[in-house]
Amino acid sequence: MAENTDVVVIGGGYAGVMAANRLTLRGDVTVTLINPRPDFVHRIRLHQVVGGTGSAAVDYREVLGDRVRLVVDTVTRIDAAGRSVALASGGTVGYDYLVYAVGSGSADSAVPGAAEFAHPIAALEDARRLRPLLDATPTTAPVTVVGAGPTGIEAAAELAETGRAVTLVCGGVLGPALHTKGRRSVAARLARLGVTVLDGSGTRVTGVARDAVRLADGRELPSRVTIWAAGFGVPDLAARSGLRTDALGRLLTDETLTSVDDGRVVAAGDSAAPSGLALRMGCQAALPLGARAADTVLSRIAGERPADLKQPFSAWCVSLGQRDGIFQLANRSDVAMGFHVDGGLAAKAKETVYKVVLKHLAAEAGKPGSYRLHRIPGDARRRQLRKAGPAGAPVDAGRTA
Repeated sequence: MAENTDVVVIGGGYAGVMAANRLTLRGDVTVTLINPRPDFVHRIRLHQVVGGTGSAAVDYREVLGDRVRLVVDTVTRIDAAGRSVALASGGTVGYDYLVYAVGSGSADSAVPGAAEFAHPIAALEDARRLRPLLDATPTTAPVTVVGAGPTGIEAAAELAETGRAVTLVCGGVLGPALHTKGRRSVAARLARLGVTVLDGSGTRVTGVARDAVRLADGRELPSRVTIWAAGFGVPDLAARSGLRTDALGRLLTDETLTSVDDGRVVAAGDSAAPSGLALRMGCQAALPLGARAADTVLSRIAGERPADLKQPFSAWCVSLGQRDGIFQLANRSDVAMGFHVDGGLAAKAKETVYKVVLKHLAAEAGKPGSYRLHRIPGDARRRQLRKAGPAGAPVDAGRTA
C-alpha cells in the first residue's frame, strides 16, 4: 500500500487555494490548508468594501476542493527540522511538504503618525473597520488617500464616485506601472470624478496627524480620514522561523519555488522571492505561482525533477469607480505597452476578471490539474536578470528526510 503524503498549505488566498486544490490531484496526498479567516478574501474587491459598494468575502465552499481540510487558525512558527507548524491556538500540525503562501498586507510605515492616524486597506478587516468611520464622516469632509498604485487609485475613485472630496497623494508618479498614455487617461478620469491628484517628488508624505497630512514640500493638507495604500508588506513568519528571506521578508527560493534552505518547503504568491527576483504582488501572479508550487511538490513526491518557473504577464486592470476603468496591456515581462482600453469597456473587463479568478479556483477544486496558464512561456527580462546568479541552491529533499 502506497504511503500517504501530508502537505500543509499556510495561507488561504489566491496562491494557497490554487495550490491546495491542485495537490489533491493525487489520491495519496492529504492536504491541510491553514488560514486565519473562515472565509476566502477576494482581495481585488477590497476597494468596493471601502466604498460600500461590494463585498470581498467568499465562502470557501465555492473555491476549495472537498478533499482539502480547512483549519481556521494562525501559524506562529515553522519547525523545518521537525517538519511541523505551531498554531496560535496551541498544538502543532505535522507535514511532509509545506507550501508557504502567507500573502501580503499593508506595509509598516515609518512616517510619523501614520500607524496611529492613517487607515490601511490591504486586509478585509482593515476595509471593514474603515466603513463605519466613513459612514460617520460628512460627505463634504476631506479624505486623503496616500499611494498611487492600483489600490490607492481604486479606493480614491470609489469614494469620489459617491460624492466625497478626495485627494490622492502619489508620493511620486501616478500609476507608476502604467504606460504614459494610460497614466494620462487615469489622471483625466480621476479629474472627472473630482479627485485632486498631487504627484511629483514633493508629495512624499512626511507626517500624518488626526486631521492633516504633511508633505515633503511643506504643504499641509486637511484630512478628516486618511487612507494608507502606499505599498505592501509580508508577514515575518519565514524569518522568525529561521528561513532565509529577501529584504521585504519574502521567502527566498530557486526557480522551482523551493526554499533555498529546505527542499520540503515551497513558496507561492506574494510571499515568494524566486531567485531573489520577486514578482508583482497580486492575483495575476498568485494563481500561476500557486499552481507551480503544487506541481513542484507533486513532482518531488513522484521522484521527478520539478520544472522551473514560467511567469508571463498580460495586463494591468484598474477600476475607476463602478462604471469606468483602464485595461492596460503589458508584455510578458510585465512592462506596460502603449495600448490600453478605458471607459465602460474597461470596467466590464475588470468585472470579468473578478469572476474569472474565482472560476479558475473553483475549476481547479472540481478538476485538479485543469489550470494551465502557469505553463505559458514568458518573462525574457527575468531570464536576463537571473544571469547575475541565483539567490542560492535549494537543499535536496532527500537530504532533509
